[in-house]
Amino acid sequence: MNTVTFIQPSGAPATVSVEPGTSLMRAAVTNGVDGIVGECGGQAMCATCHVYVRPEFAAALPEPSDDEEEMLDCTTAERTELSRLGCQIKACAELDGIVVDVPAEQV
Repeated sequence: MNTVTFIQPSGAPATVSVEPGTSLMRAAVTNGVDGIVGECGGQAMCATCHVYVRPEFAAALPEPSDDEEEMLDCTTAERTELSRLGCQIKACAELDGIVVDVPAEQV
């Protein structure tokens, strides 16, 4: 199992355990983490699973696909250099313990 911590805009953490290969979006939705909607079900078509990856984990992620880049331009909250779609980040050994910040709004 891997752990993922979602930090709410209030600063409150929500740490969940997930099977390797599970997307951060699916982990959040399955575990009732506030602020992650996942309207498209993980197809990189809605940007409602936008998260800000903490800098210490950002370098371990693959580059965003063209589809993800396009959707990141459509986020409700401000896009930053640490913005990613949670549906495109999969839990794995290299990302065990990843911490992401949930934007104040998704839709």
